[in-house]
Amino acid sequence: MKNVERAENVSKRPLVLSTAPHVFDGLTTRKIMLNVVIALMPALAASGIIFGARALLVVAVTVCSCVAFEALWCALRKQDQTVGDLSAVVTGLLLAFNLPSTIPLYMAVIGSFVAIIVAKALFGGIGRNFANPAIVARIVLSVSFTAAMTDFAAPQIAGLAASGVDAVSSATPLAPAAASLSLLDLVLGVHAGALGETCGAALLLGFVWLLVTRTVTFTIPGVFVGTVVALSVLTGNDVATQVFSGGLLLGAIFMATDYVGSPTSFKGQVVFGLGLGLITCLIRFWGNMNEGVAYAILIMNLVVPYIDALTRPAPLGGEKRRFVLRGRGEGRSE
Repeated sequence: MKNVERAENVSKRPLVLSTAPHVFDGLTTRKIMLNVVIALMPALAASGIIFGARALLVVAVTVCSCVAFEALWCALRKQDQTVGDLSAVVTGLLLAFNLPSTIPLYMAVIGSFVAIIVAKALFGGIGRNFANPAIVARIVLSVSFTAAMTDFAAPQIAGLAASGVDAVSSATPLAPAAASLSLLDLVLGVHAGALGETCGAALLLGFVWLLVTRTVTFTIPGVFVGTVVALSVLTGNDVATQVFSGGLLLGAIFMATDYVGSPTSFKGQVVFGLGLGLITCLIRFWGNMNEGVAYAILIMNLVVPYIDALTRPAPLGGEKRRFVLRGRGEGRSE
């Protein structure tokens, strides 16, 4: 009798048809972004200790500018406000971490405009950006204001700036002087560089939080950094310098793992990480650009759709996908 009543109750329920996903775990964009913000706090604290109050001012300007530009865009478009999802806050933090503490504040505002309006809003908003907004803004600022973007302040803590200089003007903090620093100095960020790039210990601490909360996986950062380590050994470059100076850890942990700009499958993520490491080393070892990580991430962001198409797993019970070459190098998946 109970089974009959249960069947009748089920038959009375409306049939709901919808697209995937059909199972929700309660994870929202806001929760993901909040985890990233928490993971960035050690690097924020380290930048304030190493570079002083000016570093915190730059962070405040980029975060406030990014939030303001997003709110203004939603208001002008008469859309629901999206600043509450914290994605603009994360973009502001990452942008600041890619800037030197000496950057003129108006340039930081310009970078925020490029990140939020040009690289994100004009392409449809969060989830539709073609590349990481902070990376796009960094590259635009590097091309437009090269001198300001390469004016790296020396550490402001007593005893940390052994050379006694106040700033280092260089195309990249991966200068010969960095190779003379001890491993401890490199890990703790005792060298010139962008705000969030110098303290490797703080970045790794944030990485642990992201792994524990399952916000990111180890695949992309591990393959990216591992490729740089392997190529550094093969080419005779100092491994510690390549890993802990420049933007490798910041890019690998917080920007290469952007959900929108990275592949979805494990194979795709491995290919993605290998490409990131290879391009980074090509630029660092033989190029003349200021740092290779930003350009590597931008380039690989652009080819993610092709990586996904070639590494997408076959449906359960379906035939294995093949990539067939046709004509003049053109190919397609079957």
